[in-house]
Amino acid sequence: MRKQQQISTSVLVIGTGGSGLRAAIELAELGVDVLAVGKRPRNDAHTALAAGGINAALGTMDEEDSWQQHAADTLKESYLLADPRTVQVVAQGAQQGIEDLERYGMNFAREEDGRISQRFFGAHKFRRTAFAGDYTGLEIQRTLVRRAEQLNVSILDTMYVTRLLVEDGKIFGAYGFDVNDGTGYLIYADAVILAAGGHTRIWRRTSSRRDENTGDSWRLAVEAGARLRDPELVQFHPSGIIEPENVAGTLISEAARGEGGILTNALGERFMERYDPQRMELSTRDRVALAAYTEIREGRGTENGAVWLDVSHLSRNVIMERLPRVYQTVMELQMRDITEQKMEIAPTAHYSMGGVWVDPLTHATEVPGLYAIGEASSGLHGANRLGGNSLIELLVFGRIVGQEAANYSRGLASQPRSSSAVAQAQAEVDELLASQGHENVRALQRSIRDLMTEHAGVLRDEEGLLAGLAKLGVIEQRMSNVGIHPDIAGFQDLAHAFDLRSSVLAARATLEAALERRETRGCHNRSDYPQADPALQVNLVWSPKDGVVREEIPQIPEQIEQLMTEVSQEGKLVE
Repeated sequence: MRKQQQISTSVLVIGTGGSGLRAAIELAELGVDVLAVGKRPRNDAHTALAAGGINAALGTMDEEDSWQQHAADTLKESYLLADPRTVQVVAQGAQQGIEDLERYGMNFAREEDGRISQRFFGAHKFRRTAFAGDYTGLEIQRTLVRRAEQLNVSILDTMYVTRLLVEDGKIFGAYGFDVNDGTGYLIYADAVILAAGGHTRIWRRTSSRRDENTGDSWRLAVEAGARLRDPELVQFHPSGIIEPENVAGTLISEAARGEGGILTNALGERFMERYDPQRMELSTRDRVALAAYTEIREGRGTENGAVWLDVSHLSRNVIMERLPRVYQTVMELQMRDITEQKMEIAPTAHYSMGGVWVDPLTHATEVPGLYAIGEASSGLHGANRLGGNSLIELLVFGRIVGQEAANYSRGLASQPRSSSAVAQAQAEVDELLASQGHENVRALQRSIRDLMTEHAGVLRDEEGLLAGLAKLGVIEQRMSNVGIHPDIAGFQDLAHAFDLRSSVLAARATLEAALERRETRGCHNRSDYPQADPALQVNLVWSPKDGVVREEIPQIPEQIEQLMTEVSQEGKLVE
């Protein structure tokens, strides 16, 4: 018999990365009772992997920058699929996001006179990306953890949430278990904030680590009655390492190309000459990823199915000063010295640009009391994320959603509860633990990653997407016969079973929406529909009941549309 614990709080935050912690901090500063839970240690959240920087039109380097120009650059880079209202909220709130971090003690890189340094990122008209070396995300995560601790925010680090609790269409809490000892947790809450990331782990090569970004937020939201928006829009980063197998997809920062790295195929050809002869290695992320994918697919890749990235012609000093993290990563994982040896890379699933459908201003879902932020949400990025926007998004909407959830909780006359919903959540876990099926959860997860890589990767077509859906149907049938085996190491097997359910739902949503988007736009490449279709300048909203429906995007305000001009990329890395 497993132990059971019951907790009550005003607001429950699921996910202890940057977005979850920022929301929890806001709630604590407002004097609202908050509990944050995560399935991995807070210091090891996915946010810590973000290297490049964080955007805000501070004007410290280029005085003529403005929030309007930041919004214009974001909308243009989204291939017109971002919601202009969400974009405006982030661009206008960005400066306060930076000021909040400064208030919490964040160490930004600074100019000699004390101004926050800002540098160019691709597709930005001005220098607006603030940073801390090449470990900006890590520094932000450390800063937020420290601030949460100062405020005595309650955090449970090893809790896996299996189901949101709903009565009469409204949220009243969540159920989960401790991944180490299996203790069941019943958490009553007025409001729940989903901040548990995206779904990029359902591809074979991904910059996400094992057991993160498996689509948890998506499944929890959908099973509670919410919908997903643009699940097919996934950013593939051009440079993920391919071995060792257990870390395949780990990122090699684009700074390696920005500092003069050269891409070649197995024949020694600088293949970007074929795809973007003007910008070569400084081309856009989606274009470089497609170029590398094409070289590999057409037989000009290495024996391992990759291409080469070479920085060895740069001086050792430049590499150690400008690319320390790249050097360290390759040395630690492969025992290779990039000052002398080439790196073998291939495109890797990197960022979910779609996510749970949320209100453009408040990030409330269609389920009263449920909110989503960060990579779990949607609306800001469209078909291509502007580099540096993901970190500022979590700060802006973390603050806003904290306030919204606080107001929702304070406005409740009573909290509806349902003993049958609680019993169902408990039974779901107990039945899995009692199952004696012969299907291996990890093997089925690998099958999903294989089919998504083969049929819904960088390049897609009708035939492949339909084949992927057919394979997924077989996996869904086999899932009903999985065996769960808790062991001396804990209840990870049970967590994997729920990860599998999340991955299957995320894969179905992605495949069905990718099938519907019969065009090529940004990150979404359809070999059978190579042009953009003006009729598909819409968001695709998915639910299990209604499948894919089209949602119109509001018009861009004229003052911002006028600023959506071509950005000079001469000598700059395009992201």
